[in-house]
Amino acid sequence: MYIVSLSYTRPMDEVDAVLDAHMAWLDKYFAAGVFITAGRKEPRTGGVILARNIDRERLNTILQEDAFQAVAEYEVTEINITRAADEFKALIGS
Repeated sequence: MYIVSLSYTRPMDEVDAVLDAHMAWLDKYFAAGVFITAGRKEPRTGGVILARNIDRERLNTILQEDAFQAVAEYEVTEINITRAADEFKALIGS
């Protein structure tokens, strides 16, 4: 599984200008079963996406499609879930 942390590098008006395209991109990969969850950071300095354990090159290709590439930096951390609350047990080993 991957944690993808986005940090905005451009002013909010530029972020907002590509927000609809970013949301459509998120919808596409939620529908494809790649993304598990996503949301904004508070305060609004970026966002976080949890992605399934897919090939890292495929993830890199998917991230390159995001409209936020123009307004954010991405940090990707691969994690191996070994413990989880009951509601998230399906993620163990992801």
